[in-house]
Amino acid sequence: MRIAGLPTPDGLRVGIGVGDLVVRADALGLHADPVAVAMLPDAQRRRWQAAAEARAAAGPDGDVVRRLSQTPLGPPVWPVPKMICLALNYRAHAQEGGFTPPARPVIFLKGPNTLVGHGCDVTVPPLTRRIDHEGELAVVIGRRSRHLTASTWRDATAGYTICNDLTARDLQLEDIEARHPWDLSKSIDGYGPLGPWLVTTDEVPDPQALDLEVRVDGEPRQRGRTDQMIFGVGELLIRLSAVMTLEPGDVIATGTPEGIGPVADGSTVEVRVGDLGVLRNRVVFEARPATGAGGAATRPAEVAAATGGEAVRS
Repeated sequence: MRIAGLPTPDGLRVGIGVGDLVVRADALGLHADPVAVAMLPDAQRRRWQAAAEARAAAGPDGDVVRRLSQTPLGPPVWPVPKMICLALNYRAHAQEGGFTPPARPVIFLKGPNTLVGHGCDVTVPPLTRRIDHEGELAVVIGRRSRHLTASTWRDATAGYTICNDLTARDLQLEDIEARHPWDLSKSIDGYGPLGPWLVTTDEVPDPQALDLEVRVDGEPRQRGRTDQMIFGVGELLIRLSAVMTLEPGDVIATGTPEGIGPVADGSTVEVRVGDLGVLRNRVVFEARPATGAGGAATRPAEVAAATGGEAVRS
């Protein structure tokens, strides 16, 4: 099953994917949050999927049945108690930044305020002059878990989605140079696009066999495969659950392959992971306060262009 977050006047509602259509689950009589739906027994999910397909047969109506290409979505998971991210989890990405591949997972947290859905614009505030794309596979936890093992981690997983771990690279590098934590560069509002779907585990038999690609305005930027991870999904969940309780709705972004780079004002970033769909978001730079003799606002994209906009690896 493919689960989406459908915006309504009353907040997000679960949507069930049927091809390129999304059907509101509450209109079918299914009232539950996305993780609860994903964790339903297979037979129950099949019945709800069949009900969604029957409703979608009449075509989109703009409310109960919507076309994905015409519908900005919310994140496919809510609430998200915590978002755990991995740095340097692809060997080539670590090497392109001049780092030794880590001997244990490098973990940081991203604020829930960063989460936005497929089709939403991401606004870059004046404080930062550079935003970088980082396409990733994300795992969604389905049940409260501690001390997972090789035989139990799959049962704790609700499904998989796509994350773009957007980063204010200039702020991050300043903090790294000063030996400060670099949480700020990762936790700007909207810097955690997620979606378009939460895809249940029965549709992803092997999370380590997925191709990953990032395009900016159609230009390929990142290409990789999840079997290139240093620490695979199972090992990550085992290690994390050894030291912290994983809660339903927790999102674990598993790291990005090589090829990270800047995104210009007005550009559209697309992240594709296996058959999980395509996460698409446009980047919009907020105007900076007027400066200089002419009083014209200087935009971050213009500053980046003036300095060459070179890719910084980290």
